[in-house]
Amino acid sequence: MSVDGVGTEQGDGGADEPGWDVDPDDESGVAVVAAVGRQIKAWREAAGLRAGELGAAIGYGENLVYKVEGGQRIPRPEFLDKVDEVVGAGGKIAAMKQDLAAVRYPKKVRDLAGVESKAVEIAAYVAHGVHGLLQTPGHARALFEARQPAYSQDEVERMVAARMARQSIFERSPAPALSFVLEASALRRPIGGTMEWRQQLERLRQIGQLRHVTLQVMPTHREAHPGMDGDIDVLKFKDGTAVGRSHGAFNGRSVTDARQLRILELRYGIIRAEALTPRETLALIEQVLGET
Repeated sequence: MSVDGVGTEQGDGGADEPGWDVDPDDESGVAVVAAVGRQIKAWREAAGLRAGELGAAIGYGENLVYKVEGGQRIPRPEFLDKVDEVVGAGGKIAAMKQDLAAVRYPKKVRDLAGVESKAVEIAAYVAHGVHGLLQTPGHARALFEARQPAYSQDEVERMVAARMARQSIFERSPAPALSFVLEASALRRPIGGTMEWRQQLERLRQIGQLRHVTLQVMPTHREAHPGMDGDIDVLKFKDGTAVGRSHGAFNGRSVTDARQLRILELRYGIIRAEALTPRETLALIEQVLGET
């Protein structure tokens, strides 16, 4: 799952200039980015500016301007703001930020966020690490930077921002019922270093105190349980339908069949029953915080 490019190199053709590459397989995204690019080019030409002149005026390279106008690069919001001001678009280009927001992240992340945004209940067991909805930016960044083959820094930042955007689910009203079970080992792995580790623990403590969230930890001294084969996710929707997935069941495919969903719910129910209570979980988080 994968955002904001972090490069800010100025001058002609800077290779690390800010923006996001367009996924050629994302048809809807390609169309939106191409339309925005054409509008920027039209406004630039109407203002009597060459691409290099516009780039110099807004502090970015000529190469980036050409890429954005050609629909090859998704511009960052501040790029649109600066272009709007220089060409005198009166807010028309800046308003395109809303159009680009929908395609800013990779399609698979948008699809996942879309499903999560419609769910009234989410239940998730994580066999390794911390669930993406619970991660801090620093924690997520450290995980993406550790991937091999290595991601570019642009890809890392894009994926971090995409993951953080999904966390708007905690601000929804009415709030969905959210349940998470993590392995206790996840609390003790100092991902990103001590400071990032503490921030992640504090984030878990904060989320665990929300009234619509149930956060539990599976102690390491527990014997085998139904989640040993991998993660489990079950999302339920307002119309009574649901979707589930487990790495250890049904070949890892998403399932909507009632019988298969019952199997996942049974496994998750047993996991919850064997995990620490929410109050015990918060006490354990406090204990680990005190040890760091």
